[in-house]
Amino acid sequence: MKQRQFHSLIAMLVLTVLAGCAALAPAPDYPALLASADRGEADRNTDKRRSPVDLLRFYDVRSGMTVADIGAFGGYNAELLARAVGTAGRVYAHNPPAGNPRMADRMKSPVMQNVVIANRPFDDPLPPEARNIDLVVFNFAYHDTANMDIDRAKMNRAIFTALKSGGTYIVADHSGRAGTGTAETKTLHRIDEATVRSEVQAAGFRFVSEGGFLRNPQDPRTAPSGKNSVPNDEFVLKFVKP
Repeated sequence: MKQRQFHSLIAMLVLTVLAGCAALAPAPDYPALLASADRGEADRNTDKRRSPVDLLRFYDVRSGMTVADIGAFGGYNAELLARAVGTAGRVYAHNPPAGNPRMADRMKSPVMQNVVIANRPFDDPLPPEARNIDLVVFNFAYHDTANMDIDRAKMNRAIFTALKSGGTYIVADHSGRAGTGTAETKTLHRIDEATVRSEVQAAGFRFVSEGGFLRNPQDPRTAPSGKNSVPNDEFVLKFVKP
């Protein structure tokens, strides 16, 4: 082997080892992130129904990651992700083209310095430079895309393209009754879990696991998700890009 080829091989091996070390960065202390004194009272109230520690653990989000939050809206979840990835990471916070005033206000906080706003269509949610992303999350808004002029197949393919090989795509939403598909997305703000699985897998993703921490078998799933007398039954699905 020529000396130049040998040196190139050594350099590649070093980069591979370093990349592996970054991937194995220890998980943050998620409860400590939630207990941060600079978190707002509204976010702490949202914590009561979102089980954010369980959610962050299911994400397996770590320092230095590049992540995207689709349908970030006011930024509750984007801020949690920003805290978890730290200053070495980056969060793309997606909203529809008109943006969201609550997110604009939240961006004034120092903890959001690693957040990049992406006000774009749902079916083209991320800027061209957002590639080789580690994690994409879509919380409680997938059902809304069924009531907009959105090509969901194109949306999921765009997310697939933005993720690195082995990257994770997580969808959480209010569970609809089996067999209802998208029929109750506007009236009840719920979607059939099987529909989400089918659409995401059609884009090339492989289903990995479900987080059961937001499940509620006592929810008949017949009331609007925002006006339910019991906690909503909610699914959290994890997919991976092969």
